[in-house]
Amino acid sequence: MEHNKVDTELQDSYDDQQKWVLDSSTDNRGKIPLRSRTGAWRAALFIIGIEFSERLSYFGISTNLVVYLTTILHQDLKMAVKNANYWSGVTTLMPLLGGFVADAYLGRYATVLLATTVYLMGLILLTLSWFIPGLKACHEDMCVEPRKAHEIAFFIAIYLISIGTGGHKPSLESFGADQFEDGHSEERKMKMSYFNWWNAGLCAGILTAVTVIVYIEDRIGWGVAGIVLTIVMATSFFIFLIGKPFYRYRAPSGSPLTPMLQVFAAAIAKRHLPCPSDSSLLHELTKEEYTKGRLLSNTKNLKFLDKAAVIEDRNENNTAQKQSPWRLATVTKVEEVKLLINMIPIWFFTLAFGVCATQSGTLFIKQAIVMDRKIIGTTFIVPPASLFSLVALSIIITVTIYERVIVPLLRRTTGNERGISILQRIGTGMVFSLIAMITAALVEKKRLDYAKQHHMSTSMTLSAIWLAPQFLVLGIADAFTLVGLQEYFYDQVPDSMRSLGIAFYLSVLGAASFVNNLLITVSDHLSEEISGKGWFGKDLNSSRLDRFYWMLAALTGANMCFFVMVAMKYTYKSVQPIVAVVADGSDDDVETATGTKNMSKFT
Repeated sequence: MEHNKVDTELQDSYDDQQKWVLDSSTDNRGKIPLRSRTGAWRAALFIIGIEFSERLSYFGISTNLVVYLTTILHQDLKMAVKNANYWSGVTTLMPLLGGFVADAYLGRYATVLLATTVYLMGLILLTLSWFIPGLKACHEDMCVEPRKAHEIAFFIAIYLISIGTGGHKPSLESFGADQFEDGHSEERKMKMSYFNWWNAGLCAGILTAVTVIVYIEDRIGWGVAGIVLTIVMATSFFIFLIGKPFYRYRAPSGSPLTPMLQVFAAAIAKRHLPCPSDSSLLHELTKEEYTKGRLLSNTKNLKFLDKAAVIEDRNENNTAQKQSPWRLATVTKVEEVKLLINMIPIWFFTLAFGVCATQSGTLFIKQAIVMDRKIIGTTFIVPPASLFSLVALSIIITVTIYERVIVPLLRRTTGNERGISILQRIGTGMVFSLIAMITAALVEKKRLDYAKQHHMSTSMTLSAIWLAPQFLVLGIADAFTLVGLQEYFYDQVPDSMRSLGIAFYLSVLGAASFVNNLLITVSDHLSEEISGKGWFGKDLNSSRLDRFYWMLAALTGANMCFFVMVAMKYTYKSVQPIVAVVADGSDDDVETATGTKNMSKFT
């Protein structure tokens, strides 16, 4: 009878987990979500759809921004590049603010709604600046200087888009990942696939932007392109709203900075106390008391912070007396601080990859401008920015092969649900980025030699098809490292900071852009000091981009060594397993929490 009771209770617990989503998320009515009607791919597809349109709009503007500034606003190249970098920098840093607001105050869904509304306002203003007579760039088709009203409207529009991107990017991607429950084995596997398909949708948007949208801007008109982008964005926003009944929602948890400061304050206040060797003696809430996420297990690194969870005064039940959170923190809060500290070296040693990744949208495109882009047998000339489509196409193909072929094979070989660990995936991409820089250096040297052989003739230039390998290999690198970074920063941050986690990933690319500018300035200055001639001249034929690429390859190789050392010592997030609660069961009657027989159903 007792055995039957235990089996029945275990089965009931298992059935509950299959029926309901038990990760503190809610449905659109604020109740516990029903698994069969909410979340997973039925919800994620709505979210990936609006990401497609956002990337379509963003890259439709950013890839041709310098062209717009120089041809329409008649800025000189230096001023245009400067303004483009300002906008790119603000757009990249804004997700830190947007992610913080989403996690702490508004929630991810509400932040997506607000950010998309601001984004649409920017697109509408940008489009109207081409059709409202008072906002048009010029009265006539040809003019020397644009109207000030158009210039003001243009910059207000693109910075509204920048603000919209700041809230949209970190909130939407993390909101999509929230549709899969970590504690459910099938949905956990789906989440690993989600980041791959998210990037496939993202790259489809980029591919469309740098081909169709760029063509419309160059050949038909900027105003028509604005209309297309606005309609696509508005349509996808409407579709996103239709998916509201299918989404799973998480309530904002307040500022994540306060618990971090409390851990440091408590650890410093108890710095002279010994830390018990048995982690079970540290302060922690029970699963029933902790309702805002998952409990974390104690890890052996950064032991000093464990002192924040040392119990000074115990009551008669041998549990901690109620104390200020500035004096006593839980093990979970301590581990969350450790997670953030452990991320710092990973973030730093991925900057070199970010620098390599930025070349596909800057120097690679500049190379394309001076090369022969005419399609053989036709008079059609491929726009330089459209070559970026090779990166997007490479990512889509690589992600598909990785998801459908490589991961299943690696799962059987390694026993890892992901196939390989997240950091191994990031490191693999770094290897391909190194190959891409070496390839770029060799191609640029060939281009320079070809130009010298033909006496710098503008009519005799090397075919742009020579650039295809470096674009394609860098796309493979992005498919491994960029997708890996998204998954890493989402998965390894505290559960209450997942929008900020995506913002941390985006900040790698933003910081890398500034590092890239610094490397260009320093390398050019040093080469001029040493040889009397800088690597960056007035044009590409008087420059030595090949040497700059070799320098990036050397830096990437050295950086990989440090990354491997850090990755080998890295401690991943350790989540306490879900345990079936069994009443009146003896140790002889039921598997314990660490048992594998019954726990395989729940973890």
